[in-house]
Amino acid sequence: MQVALAALTLVATLAAMAPAAPGVPTGARVTRLATDFGVRLFREAVGRRGDGNAAFSPHGAATVLAALQLATAGPSRRQLETAMGFSIYEPGAARELRRLRRELAGPGHRLAEAVGLFVARELALAPGAGTRFARALGRRLAQVDFGEPQRARAVLNAWVQNHTHGMIRGFLPPGAAGAGTRLLLASGVFFGGSWLQPFPGAATRRRLFRKADGSAAAVPMMEQTAKVRYGEFATAQGLPYAVLELPYAGGAVSMLVAAPARPQAPLPALAAALDSGLVAAWAANMSRVPRVVVLPRFSLETSWDLREPLKALGVRDVFEPEAADFTALSAEEPLFLAQALQKVRIEVNESGTEAAAATAAIVYSRMAPPEILVDRPFLFIVRHNPTGTILFMGQVTEP
Repeated sequence: MQVALAALTLVATLAAMAPAAPGVPTGARVTRLATDFGVRLFREAVGRRGDGNAAFSPHGAATVLAALQLATAGPSRRQLETAMGFSIYEPGAARELRRLRRELAGPGHRLAEAVGLFVARELALAPGAGTRFARALGRRLAQVDFGEPQRARAVLNAWVQNHTHGMIRGFLPPGAAGAGTRLLLASGVFFGGSWLQPFPGAATRRRLFRKADGSAAAVPMMEQTAKVRYGEFATAQGLPYAVLELPYAGGAVSMLVAAPARPQAPLPALAAALDSGLVAAWAANMSRVPRVVVLPRFSLETSWDLREPLKALGVRDVFEPEAADFTALSAEEPLFLAQALQKVRIEVNESGTEAAAATAAIVYSRMAPPEILVDRPFLFIVRHNPTGTILFMGQVTEP
């Protein structure tokens, strides 16, 4: 069975303010800035959640927030641009995001991204608004009758389910998109990959996984002997940790597993150091060595409310009815961002990783080689190697 990762990022509900309302970056630099923004958003969000299991899609979140720039104006848009480090209006930025979407769907792996732009049928768009979305994102605004909430929800949930290969079902709960909804932007990301070297099923057995609180639990651990890329590093504060790369078939996508060297060392200290530059440094400084790799099987599903993490990164005005400026979309009625949601699902087993993110969906001898035993909380990152785009990331504190 192939595992699936699906993430769909959803920035949902620009609602009318009525009682019923619920330097020029181009090329690879845009990709790096978008990835850095997604990773910072993960750090902010996971810091509020605590030390439990969590999965996130940096790429899905960045896609939706870049699209949201097209609907905003004034301080609302400037806050988005400052938080993300780039403007989608700057020369080359939109072209790079479209190119990235095409490259992610390259041969050798099952990886796809979709962008959904849904606008209320009755909303009078500002002049040129539809054209701006079409030129920047290569997608037209689709009209939806949010006045029939159940039918609108069914349409949107079907879109999510379709673009996450069925991994994310019933994403929008009742009430999430009602009569006050004016715009819904969504990004669906799906990845399905088999390990370049699968773990033999017969080698999986229960072993102890050491939790951060000092306790331990017996969980199914996969095992294989292989030549893998591996490196040992330390944070600026001196926390030693190790990084292991597990490639998927085709070689364009890998899972990186980073775990502190000491079983009870704080995982947040490692997560806090993450950015795209650090991940690129790992990739450039690992060596291929023979190891026995022992990794827990795991399956995660995480739902996120991104409003507070975004406010912490400086994106505030869009959430305030009195301050939000969506006149780039429509000047007919005052709008604000009511919800910013993400749901991610990831399953990792002996065969590989099928991931769905509906950002919204929503990862060691006559002389035996040294063992890489991931028996403590760890971070996982699923990375598109040619572009450095981080598709999914998270932490596992209890498989």
